[in-house]
Amino acid sequence: MKTELPDILPKIKGPIALAFSYQAEDVAALQLLLQHSPASLELEIFTLDTLKLFPETYTYHETVERFFSVSIKTYYPLPAELRQLEEKLGEWGMRGSLEDRRYCCHVRKVAPLKQALAGKSAWVTGLRAVQSLTRRNLPVLEYDPEHQLLKLNPLVSWSDEDLADYLEKQGLPLHPLYAQGFKSIGCAPCTRAVKEGEDIRSGRWWWENPEHKECGLHLKKHR
Repeated sequence: MKTELPDILPKIKGPIALAFSYQAEDVAALQLLLQHSPASLELEIFTLDTLKLFPETYTYHETVERFFSVSIKTYYPLPAELRQLEEKLGEWGMRGSLEDRRYCCHVRKVAPLKQALAGKSAWVTGLRAVQSLTRRNLPVLEYDPEHQLLKLNPLVSWSDEDLADYLEKQGLPLHPLYAQGFKSIGCAPCTRAVKEGEDIRSGRWWWENPEHKECGLHLKKHR
C-alpha cells in the first residue's frame, strides 16, 4: 500500500475537493488526505445527493462528519432538470435502456459534479484499478479536460486486501450496508447486495454489461 499524496499535494496551488460517495475507498482516501495535507491546503469534502440514496447513507453521512470532525458539503440535481427527468422516466425508467440510465445519472450526478468542481484546482477520488474493467488503466495523477483540473486517484494500485487492511488498522467507520452484503453503494433503485465471490461492482446496474458500469463521473463521454 502506498500513496503519492505527500509528494503531490504540496505542488497543487488552489482549492482541492474530495469526492465522497460513501464507499469504503472514500473513507480511506479521506483519512489519507487529512493525514498528508499541508496546513495551507484549502480542502472541500463534498458529496452528490441524487435524492435516490439509501436511508442508511444519510445516517452514515452524519457518522463520517462526527468521526473526522469535518463538514461534507452536499450538491443536488438542478430542480428543472430533475422535473424533466422524472416526467420522462418516472421511478424505474432508468432500467429501460443504457441511454435512459445514463440520462438519469447525468442529471443526478454528472451535472451536480460540475457545480462541485467549479473553481477547484484538483479533485481526489477513491477509484481503484481492480474495481472494474473500466478502471484498469487509471493513473495516480491525470488531467481532467472535462473540468479542466487535476484528478488524483491515490488508491489506484490498492488491492482489496490492501484496502481492508488499512480500514481495519485505522479503525475507520464503514457504511452499514457493507454488513448486509453490499460491496459498492450507490442509488437505491440501482444498487443491490452481491454474493460472495462476485465482482465488487456487480451489484451496480446489474442488468447492464460490465463495460457499461460507469455513471459518467469518470468518463469523458457520459451520454
